[in-house]
Amino acid sequence: MKFPIKKLITIASCTTLFSFCAQATIVEFVTSQGNIRVNLHDTTTPKTVENFLSYVNEGAYTDTIIHRLETDFVVQGGGFKYENGFSHIAVESEPAVENEPELSNVRGTIAMAKVGGNPDSATNQWFFNINDNSANLDVQNGGFTVFGQVFTEDMAILEDMQALPRCLNDFGRTPMVNFTSGQCTSGAVPGYENFVTVYAINIIDSNEVTDSELNKTPNTLIDQQPGNDNGGDDGSSENGGGGAAFWLLLLGTAGLLRKR
Repeated sequence: MKFPIKKLITIASCTTLFSFCAQATIVEFVTSQGNIRVNLHDTTTPKTVENFLSYVNEGAYTDTIIHRLETDFVVQGGGFKYENGFSHIAVESEPAVENEPELSNVRGTIAMAKVGGNPDSATNQWFFNINDNSANLDVQNGGFTVFGQVFTEDMAILEDMQALPRCLNDFGRTPMVNFTSGQCTSGAVPGYENFVTVYAINIIDSNEVTDSELNKTPNTLIDQQPGNDNGGDDGSSENGGGGAAFWLLLLGTAGLLRKR
């Protein structure tokens, strides 16, 4: 993809002019499966957007992998880089950001992952909502903060990822490229090229407000709940079939979310 000179200057300047780049509201995930543009809600969830862009500006998401994909639920990344097989390197995280559950986890949104039982624990991991997950994620663990919206025409990239084989491991069900389900269970060691990789996240529009025309869905469920579900187990086979121990392991090591 070719950017106008003005946009290239904006991207290059992000490493030194964070206060300016923090206003950027359209980013592009450059992945091994295709590019995904996201309009960030920096006027609705400013703390979360600033937190996310701090990692973008530092290049923390460069060559990270999609470590978890749950069919018709979420595509999750931002936390790990390839090391050797499934022995990934964790991306260094900054202090957690305050939860901002203003918007709903509907299809096509991006939200922050966090540790179970701690609403204000989001750091560097994010996930895309493949379906409307509002009934669950708008109230679970204080509500998951939605901070952006995927361009409609780019949703096909995320949907196509669901057709990839997935290997069950300590990070969840990881989508694999040119790696079969049989190899997942045979002990074969996947290489860098076998993972869905986020090569970079680039800022492509630094206008302060670009989401004014978006149809943003507010989180109306969070205020209707007397209490929030902060963890536990649903025991479904899609979630790994490992019961509470499986999900507590994920929550403890990767800061993930729980599907119902």
